[in-house]
Amino acid sequence: MIDARWRHTRDLVAAHRALDAEERDHQRAILALIDSAAASAGPDVFSRQHFAPGHLTASAFVIDASRTSLLLVWHLKLERWLQPGGHIEPEDPDVLLAAAREVAEETGLSGCTPLGPGLFDVDVHAIPARGGARAEPAHAHHDLRVALVAPAGAEAIVGDGVGAVRWVPLDAFDRLAHDGSLPTDRSVMRAVERLQRRLGPITTEKA
Repeated sequence: MIDARWRHTRDLVAAHRALDAEERDHQRAILALIDSAAASAGPDVFSRQHFAPGHLTASAFVIDASRTSLLLVWHLKLERWLQPGGHIEPEDPDVLLAAAREVAEETGLSGCTPLGPGLFDVDVHAIPARGGARAEPAHAHHDLRVALVAPAGAEAIVGDGVGAVRWVPLDAFDRLAHDGSLPTDRSVMRAVERLQRRLGPITTEKA
């Protein structure tokens, strides 16, 4: 569907500066998905029912006001610590606001401010098939990611669809991810590397 949201989304993805070759591949795949809507005059690539090859999603890497810790949620289906995020709803005006809505629903945090303009990261990752009442075939999430800063004193809660919430010190992230204390995935590790580069040296752990 070619409309203002489609155009805004394409502009955001096209303007994004990928960190490396891996992310550039993700960016090209997302642009191809978005452009498929124009080429075929109508597939709704924002819809969770668009399975071939997948659909757009929105998520956010939220850091605390001191810019030293990252908020992660326990994903019940994938059983790992990930950033809050999810599907883009028809009523979401754009993907940036969709990401902020997901943060509020999953963690209770509102009033977050952007760390910078536009998108922070893009990623395409596989979602396994599932059965039951909400059966879905295997597909891919073409994830559009923003970076947000939580208000000072904000407290996260366990919200819709998540098993737990956790503030992770950025200077401890690599150690926790590699020693098994923080089951996560490559896409989160890559985004944290970008955060660490942007924010500069951070020290919260005691020697």
